[in-house]
Amino acid sequence: MTDETTAKPHRPHHWRRDLVELAALFTAVTAADTMADIVIHGPDGPVLLASSAAALLATTAFHTWWARRGGGRGRTPAPAPATAAPAAPRTAGSAERPRPGAAAEDVTGTALWRMRTTVRDEPGSLAALCTALACEGVDILSLQTHPLADAVVDELLLRAPAALAATDLAGAAAAGGGRETWLERADAHDLVDVPTRVLNLATRTALDAAELPLALRRLLGRCTIRSVPARSPRGGGAPAGQVPAEGVWEETVMRLRDPSGGSITIERPYLPFTPTEFARARALVELDARLGPRVPARAEVLTLPEGGEITVRRADTGDLAAARAMHERCSAATLAQRYHGPVGDADRYLRHLLSPRFGRTLAAYTATGRLVALGHLLWDGDETEVALLVEDDWQRRGVGGELLGRLVDLAVADGCRSVYAVTRSSNTGMVTAMRALDLPLDYQVEEGTLVITVRLAPARIPALPPAP
Repeated sequence: MTDETTAKPHRPHHWRRDLVELAALFTAVTAADTMADIVIHGPDGPVLLASSAAALLATTAFHTWWARRGGGRGRTPAPAPATAAPAAPRTAGSAERPRPGAAAEDVTGTALWRMRTTVRDEPGSLAALCTALACEGVDILSLQTHPLADAVVDELLLRAPAALAATDLAGAAAAGGGRETWLERADAHDLVDVPTRVLNLATRTALDAAELPLALRRLLGRCTIRSVPARSPRGGGAPAGQVPAEGVWEETVMRLRDPSGGSITIERPYLPFTPTEFARARALVELDARLGPRVPARAEVLTLPEGGEITVRRADTGDLAAARAMHERCSAATLAQRYHGPVGDADRYLRHLLSPRFGRTLAAYTATGRLVALGHLLWDGDETEVALLVEDDWQRRGVGGELLGRLVDLAVADGCRSVYAVTRSSNTGMVTAMRALDLPLDYQVEEGTLVITVRLAPARIPALPPAP
């Protein structure tokens, strides 16, 4: 890279300019000599000198008074009043209005909202909506358009006065021609423009197959996602209903073909999906299918309190043989506490549990390459379950606690609000590990089964239901 500078142009020297300046100098000297003769030798010299001084003082005083009075305000142009921007032509996809230097956090006295409303697909409809919102002091930070057959769904990120209620925003949208308006409080993460957010989700999905359900949830908002395997994890049974390659979309439900042979069902009862959202979800699933199975190859060596070392890394179906061998070394009581059912079903669940499609699994290996513990973070619709299995000889040595802490960290990074664990009420080891997290816990006991829920973050403000 080279640095370039622009030199000032050299102006040629002219002798005529020198003559003019010399003549001006002689003229000034002559005028000064004349004034000196009048003041010193003339009879009115002192009076003339005093009058000139008084005139100068009066001029200075008048200029100061005029400046303080505000007479010079016209020198600096006043800021132009805010007006609604003209409506831009509608295009499929999204359009972002640039906001140079806009802060990520809310300005004092304002609140961020996400609004989705349906307007007529005709010139001027967007301008009418913007004008109605501007009358309430609402600033539109970004806009996406979702074309329908005979209308357009506008999704807007708004900055509104904090005193403005959701019903007032819905009323303003209705006054601007909007219908079926849906509102939800937003946060600083929503300030990221849609193309950037989609690219980030695609990148995370490309690096880790377990990211697909999470990416779909971030892409589509609060929704329930269920991955259904091609066959039941218990073994046998009829294959799951085949989903067409192009997927199925019906208002609030999407069904997409899972690259592993099953299906992915996405439900959002409070807000129908649009064709644009369906196309985005299909593109994300197709990317996952083209890349095939993949898990980040990262490992961490941990030193246990007793001094021994274990290696913790992500596991997948490639660890199936080692997991089955660990099952054979585990006692029937240990397997029963983990799987809450007949011990013979344990091996049948392993392939399902180790698949990155249904969650993340951490494996603990000794220095000799022996698998001694598994920790699972499983997607269960819109909830997340944690589960641990530690070989008998390695229990009470801190292995389970290490795995559990890392699983909770993964859940926090994935944006989960809570995680839960299902175990037997007699499983004191699991209860101790959950308490060691030093997080708020909820307990529910029913017929010997204990459900422990860990609260990771406060719940989001509930959305306003769509207006009729």
